Amino acid sequence: MDPFDQKKAERIVARMMEKDEFSRWMGVKVLKVDEGYCKVTCPIRKEMLNGFSVTHGGIVFSLADSALAFSAATYGRISLAIENSISFTKKSVEGDEITAESRCIHLTHKTGLFEVKVHEQNEKLVAVMKATVYRTSDSFDV
Repeated sequence: MDPFDQKKAERIVARMMEKDEFSRWMGVKVLKVDEGYCKVTCPIRKEMLNGFSVTHGGIVFSLADSALAFSAATYGRISLAIENSISFTKKSVEGDEITAESRCIHLTHKTGLFEVKVHEQNEKLVAVMKATVYRTSDSFDV
């Protein structure tokens, strides 16, 4: 495996964010990038709520999925999610700020296993995602 290049990882994530219309619509901000790791946040707005006036599960999933994609990309290869499961532990509501942290917990040449935890602004756990990515042989051109 190639040695980790922090600057390249940051460029990859920045390029992905430039092209990620949905994450930008959500107001996602990248807080930290490291090898196999990414921390992102977004504010919960009224249009992100479901019929019960709580954050739509798809929004929480999407933030976790963005963190996953960015953390997998830090290794320099284009990776695609092949399996995700999420457990919701607490509701969030309009005005909350949710943060997702994705960490690689096992990496092979072709796959990566990640854990993504989503918290709200008071550090209470909102959701936990387990995800597997397929690591293509294609590298990012940055």
